[in-house]
Amino acid sequence: MPQPERDRFDDVPRSSGRVGAHRAEAPGMNGWVVLLWSFVSALVLIVVGIFVALVLMGRITLIPDAEPVAPPTPEATGVVDTSYPVMILNATPDDGLDVQMRDTLINAGWPADTVSYGPAGSQDFADTTIYYEADADEEAAIGLAGIIGGAQIAQSDVYADPNNPDAKQLVIVIGADRSASAPESTDPPAD
Repeated sequence: MPQPERDRFDDVPRSSGRVGAHRAEAPGMNGWVVLLWSFVSALVLIVVGIFVALVLMGRITLIPDAEPVAPPTPEATGVVDTSYPVMILNATPDDGLDVQMRDTLINAGWPADTVSYGPAGSQDFADTTIYYEADADEEAAIGLAGIIGGAQIAQSDVYADPNNPDAKQLVIVIGADRSASAPESTDPPAD
C-alpha cells in the first residue's frame, strides 16, 4: 500500500493533552468537589430550615418588641414657704445648735417671731429630721430641708400643738449628725 502524500495537516505541532472535542478536565478531582459542594449545600439548607422553623414557632424573634419605659418619677424639690412656723429642738449635747439653726432660718427669710427653739427631751437623736403633720406640708418640709443643708423628712403628729390641732407647723429635731461632740462612727465608710 502506497503512503499518502504529505499535506499541510501533517505539519501541525503536537500540543500537550488532548485537543478539540476530546478535551477533558483533570481526572480525580470531580468526585471530591461534587461531594464537598453537596455537603455544604445540605448543611446550609439544614441550618436555614432550623432557623425558619424556630422563627415560625416563636422561639426566635427577629424584631424584639419595644420594652415599656416607665415614665420618670418626678423628684420632689420642695417649696420654701416662710409662712410656716418652725420649732427647732436640739437633741444633741452641744449647746447653741438650735440658736445657729434659728439664725439660718431668719437669714433665709423667716420672721423671727415664727421661729422658736429650745432643747429636746433627749440628747441621743441620731439624724436631723424635719417633721410635718399634713400631706400638704410635705413640700414645705422638703424646702426647709434644702435651706438647712439637708435633713430627713418624716410625717408625724408627735409635735402637734394639742391646743390648736389645725395649726400648721414644721419641727426640726437636730440630731447627732450635726453635733461636733458626737462619737465617731466605727462603721466603715460606705462606697
